[in-house]
Amino acid sequence: MVRMAGSKLLARLLLLISSVTLISLLALTRCGLGGLIATENGGGLVSANMGGPVGIGGDEEYAAGGGSSGVRELSADRNEQQSGYLQMLQQREEENIKEVAKLTAEIKALKLQILQLKNAAGQQLPSSEVINGSGVVLNSPQTPTLHDCSAFIRRQVGSAEILHGLPLNNEYELVPFNHFTFSRVYPIELGLGKRVVEKPIGYKRRDILGALNKAIETLNRNITTNMLKYTLDDFTEGIYRNEPTTGTQYELYFRTKDVNKTSSSSGQQHQHGDHSQHGTTKLVVMRPFAPLQTIQMEAYPKQQEKELIHIILPLSGRTSTFQSFMDKYVKIALKHDKRVHLTVVYFGEDGLSEARSIMSRVIGMKNSGGNSSNLKLLALNETFSRAKALRVGAEKVWSSNVNKDKDVLLFMCDVDVVFSAKFLDRCRWNTKPNKKVYYPVVFSLYNPHVVYTLQGKEVPPETDQLLISKDSGFWRDFGYGMTCQYRSDFLKVRGFDEEIIGWGGEDVMLYRKYVRSHIKVIRATDPGIFHIWHPKICSGEAAGQKLSVDQYRACIRSRALNEASHAQLGFLAFRDDIVANEGKILAGVKQVGNYSKVGHKVTKNGGSGAGKSKGPTNNRKSST
Repeated sequence: MVRMAGSKLLARLLLLISSVTLISLLALTRCGLGGLIATENGGGLVSANMGGPVGIGGDEEYAAGGGSSGVRELSADRNEQQSGYLQMLQQREEENIKEVAKLTAEIKALKLQILQLKNAAGQQLPSSEVINGSGVVLNSPQTPTLHDCSAFIRRQVGSAEILHGLPLNNEYELVPFNHFTFSRVYPIELGLGKRVVEKPIGYKRRDILGALNKAIETLNRNITTNMLKYTLDDFTEGIYRNEPTTGTQYELYFRTKDVNKTSSSSGQQHQHGDHSQHGTTKLVVMRPFAPLQTIQMEAYPKQQEKELIHIILPLSGRTSTFQSFMDKYVKIALKHDKRVHLTVVYFGEDGLSEARSIMSRVIGMKNSGGNSSNLKLLALNETFSRAKALRVGAEKVWSSNVNKDKDVLLFMCDVDVVFSAKFLDRCRWNTKPNKKVYYPVVFSLYNPHVVYTLQGKEVPPETDQLLISKDSGFWRDFGYGMTCQYRSDFLKVRGFDEEIIGWGGEDVMLYRKYVRSHIKVIRATDPGIFHIWHPKICSGEAAGQKLSVDQYRACIRSRALNEASHAQLGFLAFRDDIVANEGKILAGVKQVGNYSKVGHKVTKNGGSGAGKSKGPTNNRKSST
């Protein structure tokens, strides 16, 4: 194959040289003949005038006039002939330039083919031999050739859980994704610093930049116009994870370039952050402990073509919380995203009429976007069961669907959750029938009365509490209640275990079913969905329920984690000691009259020495 490609290249080069030589000879020949003809015509004219008879009077005038007109005609013919030759040469030169450019491109393509053939053939070396630095061939059966390396990369990509799911033994084997942007990473594994959000620096930044540059190279492969080429500014967000046996996987999202838009309009959209006027392009990139490989490229539709999301919300009582949920739902889902339907499954009679009136007010509200087709309430006069609520909601959504053959995208929600329009996009991106389901890691907020009181601040409105920091909340990596999946997949794994009554358990069971199936589970931190703090009752006596020992322990654990951070709980536990020590320290400072070592710490921190911990900033107000 290499010899055949080399012969073909040599033939092309000989053809190019022959064409240039032929054109040059033709040009020289044509120019020489033209000059010779012009010289002969001039000589004939002179000899005719010199040797001809000289007339008298009118005859002389006639002879003179006729001679000058002949000269002009010959001169015009000569100019016309030269002009024709110049046009012909210019045309031949243009053809020659085109042919040279064509042959140059073919030569580059042939060189690339030769290089690929050499790599595939291992540069014609046997697999059991390798050349050392001195040029000596050594027997080394264990040393892989370039061909073996390429085959190894293909095996790594094929064995990775990247385009398909792999059955696992339990939920602990699943490797979750980390969400990131160009300037922020939201790690699922907090590491030594226990940071819930951090700037990518060092090797993390080099790693992310390498993946982004590979993706941009793939996107710009067939784009020649600079205005349409992708840059780092077009990157919006991504997720990544490290699988110990295969490599690092990246799923990267870029704003799709619109060829019909001008550069100015695109710049205005980028400046104002309008993400609804363009589509999104997703690239899957993998680093299989070798050079990065682009695995998949997929384009997502624009705003008006997005997949419809059916949100199912189980509810029993808590009408004031439901009112707050609906206020946010109107602003984010109905007015901004517009491609959502909400089905509320209500248990019991207590508060049912108030819940109906809340939904009726939304439907009757002007420009709310709500109507009887995208807002529904189903009433069940039974004991609350989240599993049953989600199953009934999924069935009712299916029965109301006009096209029975089309699958339905479900988002199983909670009344204590706040989500953004960007989260709804990720709900669509990370789900595909019979391929993958989305289990976002929700950011759970601490008790605001603890967080802000310890800082000596008043509790702000709920919208101002939606901040991602280690003092305001944590990634709820033990929660599996919020999930996006298609109804066909939900039925394939046989849904929830409806025998579970009371708090928790059913979500984990469903998650384990997906983990053990061939459906890929996308488990990633998502900065667009928050769990709002609320008091948690673990006894179950108020609702007439009795929790098992495992359920009660899980509820208490969740309650403790939701209340405050480790440092904040420490300040609450040692409040009396802190107050007592502050009084002694301040008294000692006044008696001595200067800063002691301990007193210096108190004065600088505005509290006790415990203020050096990584908890919230303390002052005298917070300790009282």
